[in-house]
Amino acid sequence: MAPRIPTWFAHACALMLAGLLLAGCGNKEPEERAAFIQFLQTRVIDRPGVRVPQPTEEQKKPFGAYAQHYTVITDFNTAMNRTAQQMDGIVAKGSLRSLSDVVARRDDLRSVREGVQQMRRALDENLAKANAARAQLQQPEDLKAVFDKAYDKTVTTPAGIFRDVFPALDAVFDGAIRIGDYVDAHKSQIQVSGSTFTVSDPKVLNELNGMLQQLNSHSAAIQTAQRRMRTAVAGG
Repeated sequence: MAPRIPTWFAHACALMLAGLLLAGCGNKEPEERAAFIQFLQTRVIDRPGVRVPQPTEEQKKPFGAYAQHYTVITDFNTAMNRTAQQMDGIVAKGSLRSLSDVVARRDDLRSVREGVQQMRRALDENLAKANAARAQLQQPEDLKAVFDKAYDKTVTTPAGIFRDVFPALDAVFDGAIRIGDYVDAHKSQIQVSGSTFTVSDPKVLNELNGMLQQLNSHSAAIQTAQRRMRTAVAGG
């Protein structure tokens, strides 16, 4: 008669076998982390300009749970792109071609100014949301070092450049509204015809020229900020 195997021994063997099977499956985290690090380094950091690729679900599979970390960057980028599109429309709406344009479109300019303020609030909110989500990420040191570089390149830096545009926009629209109000208040001394105007009072002429010079300097600041943004995006 064959010896009977004790029940406790059979249970112990089953537990050991289960442990071996689990060990055989292995921990995929190191591979997933390595794949995500390589993606951030080669597809985001090493490429010129601000590039935020949108991998498919299939392409994200090698990242495992780290794919969710990347959404912190992509979500902010999507929101900032919407803000940029809105800004293009607002700048186009607020474009001024002549002094008569400034006088006639003061209501439009006030609406545009409010739109700019809303965009600034939206950008600040989206940046705060991204920063809070980033702070919650649990990352090993090697991944954190690479992720921080990618985040700075695609979130922190462009957001900072974008925010630099707002003071100049505010100054332009505030200045244009002020000029329109000033011209309207001095109708008897300022005659506007299309792109030209004449002023009968030297004091009024001096004050108006001063306001126009300020407006031109603020417009130049917007152009400088836009060039910085284009350079950052293109990587030039």
